[in-house]
Amino acid sequence: MKLSKLAALTAVAFAVGGAFAQATDTITKAKASGVVTMGVRDSSGALSYTLGDGKYTGYHVEICNRIIANLEKAAGKKLEVKYQSVTSQNRIPLVQNGTVDIECGSTTNNATRLKDVAFLPTTFVEEVRIAVKANSGITSIAQLAGKSVATTTGSTSVQTLRKNERATNIDFKEVYGKDHSDSFLLLESGRADAFVMDGAILAGNIATAKNPADFKIVGEVLSVEPIAIMIRKDDAAFKKLGDDTVREMMKSGEIAKLWDKWFMQPIPPKNTKVGYAASESTKAAWNAPNDKPMEDYAKK
Repeated sequence: MKLSKLAALTAVAFAVGGAFAQATDTITKAKASGVVTMGVRDSSGALSYTLGDGKYTGYHVEICNRIIANLEKAAGKKLEVKYQSVTSQNRIPLVQNGTVDIECGSTTNNATRLKDVAFLPTTFVEEVRIAVKANSGITSIAQLAGKSVATTTGSTSVQTLRKNERATNIDFKEVYGKDHSDSFLLLESGRADAFVMDGAILAGNIATAKNPADFKIVGEVLSVEPIAIMIRKDDAAFKKLGDDTVREMMKSGEIAKLWDKWFMQPIPPKNTKVGYAASESTKAAWNAPNDKPMEDYAKK
Protein backbone atom coordinates (compact mmCIF):
# COMPACT_ATOMS: atom_id res chain seq x y z
CA MET A 1 0.00 0.00 0.00
CA LYS A 2 2.79 2.39 0.91
CA LEU A 3 4.60 1.54 -2.33
CA SER A 4 1.43 2.24 -4.34
CA LYS A 5 1.06 5.63 -2.70
CA LEU A 6 4.72 6.39 -3.33
CA ALA A 7 4.38 5.37 -6.97
CA ALA A 8 1.29 7.54 -7.35
CA LEU A 9 3.01 10.53 -5.80
CA THR A 10 6.04 10.00 -8.03
CA ALA A 11 3.82 9.84 -11.12
CA VAL A 12 2.11 13.09 -10.11
CA ALA A 13 5.48 14.76 -9.53
CA PHE A 14 6.70 13.70 -12.97
CA ALA A 15 3.47 14.87 -14.58
CA VAL A 16 3.69 18.27 -12.91
CA GLY A 17 7.37 18.58 -13.79
CA GLY A 18 6.68 17.60 -17.38
CA ALA A 19 3.82 20.10 -17.68
CA PHE A 20 6.03 22.84 -16.30
CA ALA A 21 8.85 22.00 -18.73
CA GLN A 22 6.40 21.95 -21.60
CA ALA A 23 4.91 25.30 -20.55
CA THR A 24 8.31 26.99 -20.41
CA ASP A 25 9.69 25.52 -23.66
CA THR A 26 7.42 26.88 -26.36
CA ILE A 27 8.94 24.99 -29.29
CA THR A 28 8.67 21.64 -27.50
CA LYS A 29 5.15 22.49 -26.34
CA ALA A 30 4.04 23.40 -29.87
CA LYS A 31 5.61 20.27 -31.35
CA ALA A 32 3.85 18.05 -28.81
CA SER A 33 0.44 19.73 -28.91
CA GLY A 34 0.26 21.04 -32.47
CA VAL A 35 -1.18 24.25 -31.04
CA VAL A 36 0.15 27.77 -30.36
CA THR A 37 -1.87 30.36 -28.47
CA MET A 38 -1.53 34.02 -29.35
CA GLY A 39 -2.51 36.61 -26.74
CA VAL A 40 -4.41 39.42 -28.46
CA ARG A 41 -6.22 42.61 -27.46
CA ASP A 42 -9.75 43.64 -28.34
CA SER A 43 -8.97 47.34 -28.76
CA SER A 44 -5.25 48.18 -28.73
CA GLY A 45 -5.56 50.55 -31.66
CA ALA A 46 -4.01 49.28 -34.89
CA LEU A 47 -1.59 47.11 -32.91
CA SER A 48 -4.05 44.39 -32.02
CA TYR A 49 -7.85 44.45 -32.24
CA THR A 50 -10.87 42.30 -32.91
CA LEU A 51 -12.87 42.13 -36.11
CA GLY A 52 -15.55 40.14 -34.32
CA ASP A 53 -16.40 36.43 -34.60
CA GLY A 54 -13.13 35.48 -32.90
CA LYS A 55 -10.98 37.16 -35.56
CA TYR A 56 -8.06 39.44 -34.65
CA THR A 57 -5.71 41.56 -36.70
CA GLY A 58 -3.24 44.44 -36.49
CA TYR A 59 0.43 45.38 -36.68
CA HIS A 60 1.54 43.14 -33.82
CA VAL A 61 -0.74 40.30 -34.87
CA GLU A 62 0.92 40.27 -38.30
CA ILE A 63 4.40 40.29 -36.76
CA CYS A 64 3.39 37.39 -34.51
CA ASN A 65 2.09 35.49 -37.54
CA ARG A 66 5.59 35.75 -39.05
CA ILE A 67 7.08 34.41 -35.82
CA ILE A 68 4.58 31.54 -35.74
CA ALA A 69 5.48 30.64 -39.34
CA ASN A 70 9.07 30.15 -38.17
CA LEU A 71 7.84 28.31 -35.07
CA GLU A 72 6.10 25.84 -37.42
CA LYS A 73 9.40 25.23 -39.19
CA ALA A 74 11.13 24.61 -35.86
CA ALA A 75 8.33 22.30 -34.71
CA GLY A 76 8.28 20.52 -38.07
CA LYS A 77 4.53 20.78 -38.48
CA LYS A 78 1.60 23.05 -39.26
CA LEU A 79 0.22 24.49 -36.03
CA GLU A 80 -3.30 25.38 -35.03
CA VAL A 81 -3.27 29.06 -33.99
CA LYS A 82 -5.65 29.88 -31.16
CA TYR A 83 -6.48 33.42 -30.07
CA GLN A 84 -6.79 34.31 -26.39
CA SER A 85 -8.14 37.77 -25.63
CA VAL A 86 -6.08 39.32 -22.81
CA THR A 87 -6.31 42.53 -20.81
CA SER A 88 -3.74 44.83 -19.25
CA GLN A 89 -4.49 43.13 -15.94
CA ASN A 90 -4.17 39.43 -16.87
CA ARG A 91 -1.70 39.36 -19.79
CA ILE A 92 1.43 38.68 -17.72
CA PRO A 93 -0.08 35.87 -15.57
CA LEU A 94 -1.47 34.19 -18.72
CA VAL A 95 1.99 34.21 -20.33
CA GLN A 96 3.60 32.96 -17.12
CA ASN A 97 1.21 30.04 -16.60
CA GLY A 98 1.40 28.82 -20.21
CA THR A 99 -2.14 29.78 -21.27
CA VAL A 100 -0.66 32.22 -23.80
CA ASP A 101 2.54 31.40 -25.73
CA ILE A 102 3.14 34.79 -27.33
CA GLU A 103 1.45 38.07 -26.38
CA CYS A 104 0.79 40.33 -29.35
CA GLY A 105 -0.83 43.37 -27.80
CA SER A 106 0.54 46.70 -26.63
CA THR A 107 2.85 45.91 -23.73
CA THR A 108 5.60 48.19 -22.44
CA ASN A 109 8.94 46.51 -21.76
CA ASN A 110 10.03 47.66 -18.30
CA ALA A 111 12.32 46.43 -15.54
CA THR A 112 9.49 45.28 -13.27
CA ARG A 113 7.90 43.12 -15.96
CA LEU A 114 11.27 41.64 -16.94
CA LYS A 115 11.31 39.88 -13.56
CA ASP A 116 8.36 37.79 -14.75
CA VAL A 117 8.48 37.65 -18.58
CA ALA A 118 10.74 38.33 -21.56
CA PHE A 119 10.39 40.64 -24.55
CA LEU A 120 11.42 40.43 -28.19
CA PRO A 121 13.10 43.45 -29.84
CA THR A 122 11.17 46.72 -29.56
CA THR A 123 8.79 47.06 -32.50
CA PHE A 124 8.00 50.70 -31.82
CA VAL A 125 8.78 53.38 -29.28
CA GLU A 126 5.60 54.87 -27.91
CA GLU A 127 4.76 58.23 -26.40
CA VAL A 128 2.16 58.29 -23.63
CA ARG A 129 -0.26 61.14 -24.34
CA ILE A 130 -3.63 62.62 -23.31
CA ALA A 131 -6.83 62.41 -25.38
CA VAL A 132 -9.72 64.77 -24.71
CA LYS A 133 -12.87 65.99 -26.41
CA ALA A 134 -12.03 68.59 -29.02
CA ASN A 135 -14.29 71.17 -27.41
CA SER A 136 -13.04 70.59 -23.85
CA GLY A 137 -10.56 73.45 -23.81
CA ILE A 138 -7.97 71.12 -22.22
CA THR A 139 -4.53 71.52 -23.75
CA SER A 140 -2.12 70.59 -20.94
CA ILE A 141 -1.59 68.50 -17.82
CA ALA A 142 -2.21 71.54 -15.60
CA GLN A 143 -5.80 71.71 -16.85
CA LEU A 144 -6.55 68.21 -15.54
CA ALA A 145 -6.84 69.58 -11.98
CA GLY A 146 -10.20 68.55 -10.55
CA LYS A 147 -10.98 66.44 -13.62
CA SER A 148 -11.68 62.74 -14.08
CA VAL A 149 -8.90 60.94 -15.95
CA ALA A 150 -9.51 57.52 -17.49
CA THR A 151 -7.00 54.78 -18.02
CA THR A 152 -7.07 51.00 -18.39
CA THR A 153 -6.80 48.70 -15.38
CA GLY A 154 -3.36 47.11 -15.25
CA SER A 155 -1.65 49.71 -17.46
CA THR A 156 1.08 52.10 -16.30
CA SER A 157 -0.30 55.30 -17.83
CA VAL A 158 -1.83 57.06 -14.81
CA GLN A 159 1.23 56.14 -12.72
CA THR A 160 3.29 57.79 -15.45
CA LEU A 161 1.07 60.88 -15.33
CA ARG A 162 1.36 61.16 -11.55
CA LYS A 163 5.16 60.90 -11.73
CA ASN A 164 5.42 63.63 -14.37
CA GLU A 165 6.96 66.78 -12.89
CA ARG A 166 4.30 68.90 -14.60
CA ALA A 167 1.61 67.02 -12.64
CA THR A 168 3.03 68.04 -9.22
CA ASN A 169 0.24 69.21 -6.89
CA ILE A 170 -2.42 68.50 -9.53
CA ASP A 171 -5.31 66.54 -8.05
CA PHE A 172 -7.49 64.52 -10.39
CA LYS A 173 -9.82 61.56 -10.05
CA GLU A 174 -8.84 58.25 -11.63
CA VAL A 175 -11.51 56.19 -13.40
CA TYR A 176 -10.75 52.79 -14.89
CA GLY A 177 -11.86 50.88 -17.96
CA LYS A 178 -11.41 47.12 -18.18
CA ASP A 179 -9.83 47.49 -21.63
CA HIS A 180 -8.88 50.36 -23.93
CA SER A 181 -12.27 50.50 -25.68
CA ASP A 182 -13.95 50.70 -22.27
CA SER A 183 -11.59 53.51 -21.21
CA PHE A 184 -12.27 55.40 -24.43
CA LEU A 185 -16.02 54.96 -23.84
CA LEU A 186 -15.56 56.71 -20.48
CA LEU A 187 -14.21 59.72 -22.38
CA GLU A 188 -16.76 59.45 -25.19
CA SER A 189 -19.71 59.30 -22.78
CA GLY A 190 -18.50 62.20 -20.63
CA ARG A 191 -17.73 60.08 -17.57
CA ALA A 192 -14.07 61.07 -17.95
CA ASP A 193 -12.57 64.36 -19.08
CA ALA A 194 -9.38 62.79 -20.44
CA PHE A 195 -7.96 59.38 -21.39
CA VAL A 196 -4.25 58.82 -20.74
CA MET A 197 -2.65 56.06 -22.79
CA ASP A 198 -0.12 55.22 -25.51
CA GLY A 199 -0.51 57.64 -28.40
CA ALA A 200 -1.04 54.89 -31.00
CA ILE A 201 -3.87 53.41 -28.94
CA LEU A 202 -5.49 56.82 -28.50
CA ALA A 203 -5.18 57.53 -32.23
CA GLY A 204 -6.61 54.12 -33.11
CA ASN A 205 -9.64 54.52 -30.84
CA ILE A 206 -10.28 58.04 -32.12
CA ALA A 207 -10.08 56.83 -35.74
CA THR A 208 -12.79 54.22 -35.11
CA ALA A 209 -15.05 56.46 -32.98
CA LYS A 210 -18.52 57.41 -34.21
CA ASN A 211 -17.32 60.98 -34.72
CA PRO A 212 -13.49 61.11 -34.81
CA ALA A 213 -13.48 64.92 -35.16
CA ASP A 214 -14.95 65.16 -31.64
CA PHE A 215 -11.62 64.13 -30.10
CA LYS A 216 -7.98 65.20 -30.13
CA ILE A 217 -4.63 64.29 -28.60
CA VAL A 218 -3.16 67.19 -26.63
CA GLY A 219 -0.46 68.34 -24.28
CA GLU A 220 2.93 67.15 -23.31
CA VAL A 221 4.49 63.76 -23.96
CA LEU A 222 4.26 62.06 -20.57
CA SER A 223 6.82 59.33 -21.19
CA VAL A 224 8.64 57.40 -23.89
CA GLU A 225 8.14 53.65 -23.73
CA PRO A 226 9.45 50.70 -25.80
CA ILE A 227 6.55 48.44 -26.87
CA ALA A 228 7.32 44.83 -27.72
CA ILE A 229 5.93 41.33 -28.10
CA MET A 230 6.00 39.38 -24.85
CA ILE A 231 6.95 35.72 -24.28
CA ARG A 232 7.77 33.49 -21.31
CA LYS A 233 10.92 34.09 -19.32
CA ASP A 234 13.88 31.73 -19.62
CA ASP A 235 12.75 30.20 -22.94
CA ALA A 236 16.04 30.70 -24.76
CA ALA A 237 15.18 28.76 -27.93
CA PHE A 238 11.90 30.57 -28.58
CA LYS A 239 13.47 33.92 -27.62
CA LYS A 240 16.15 33.38 -30.28
CA LEU A 241 13.56 32.34 -32.87
CA GLY A 242 11.44 35.42 -32.12
CA ASP A 243 14.43 37.77 -31.98
CA ASP A 244 15.78 36.49 -35.30
CA THR A 245 12.38 36.85 -36.98
CA VAL A 246 11.82 40.42 -35.81
CA ARG A 247 15.40 41.46 -36.61
CA GLU A 248 15.08 40.07 -40.14
CA MET A 249 11.82 41.97 -40.63
CA MET A 250 13.56 45.15 -39.54
CA LYS A 251 16.58 44.53 -41.75
CA SER A 252 14.48 43.77 -44.84
CA GLY A 253 12.22 46.79 -44.37
CA GLU A 254 9.15 44.60 -43.94
CA ILE A 255 8.38 46.07 -40.52
CA ALA A 256 8.33 49.61 -41.94
CA LYS A 257 5.92 48.44 -44.63
CA LEU A 258 3.67 46.88 -41.98
CA TRP A 259 3.70 50.14 -40.04
CA ASP A 260 2.60 52.03 -43.16
CA LYS A 261 -0.14 49.43 -43.79
CA TRP A 262 -1.60 49.65 -40.29
CA PHE A 263 -1.01 53.25 -39.28
CA MET A 264 -0.93 55.28 -42.50
CA GLN A 265 -3.44 53.46 -44.73
CA PRO A 266 -7.18 52.75 -44.29
CA ILE A 267 -7.72 49.61 -42.20
CA PRO A 268 -10.69 47.31 -41.57
CA PRO A 269 -13.43 47.12 -40.55
CA LYS A 270 -14.41 50.75 -41.26
CA ASN A 271 -11.58 51.56 -43.71
CA THR A 272 -10.52 54.50 -41.57
CA LYS A 273 -6.93 55.74 -41.34
CA VAL A 274 -5.17 56.09 -37.99
CA GLY A 275 -2.66 58.59 -39.42
CA TYR A 276 0.12 57.93 -36.89
CA ALA A 277 3.56 58.19 -38.49
CA ALA A 278 6.50 56.23 -37.07
CA SER A 279 8.58 58.46 -34.79
CA GLU A 280 12.32 58.94 -35.12
CA SER A 281 12.73 56.89 -31.92
CA THR A 282 10.80 54.02 -33.51
CA LYS A 283 12.91 54.18 -36.66
CA ALA A 284 16.05 54.16 -34.51
CA ALA A 285 14.80 50.96 -32.80
CA TRP A 286 14.29 49.35 -36.21
CA ASN A 287 17.79 50.39 -37.33
CA ALA A 288 19.43 49.08 -34.16
CA PRO A 289 17.23 46.23 -32.84
CA ASN A 290 17.26 45.83 -29.06
CA ASP A 291 15.14 44.62 -26.16
CA LYS A 292 16.11 47.37 -23.70
CA PRO A 293 13.51 48.22 -21.05
CA MET A 294 11.81 51.58 -20.56
CA GLU A 295 14.26 52.56 -17.83
CA ASP A 296 17.11 52.62 -20.36
CA TYR A 297 15.22 55.18 -22.44
CA ALA A 298 14.97 57.48 -19.42
CA LYS A 299 18.76 57.57 -18.95
CA LYS A 300 20.51 60.67 -20.20
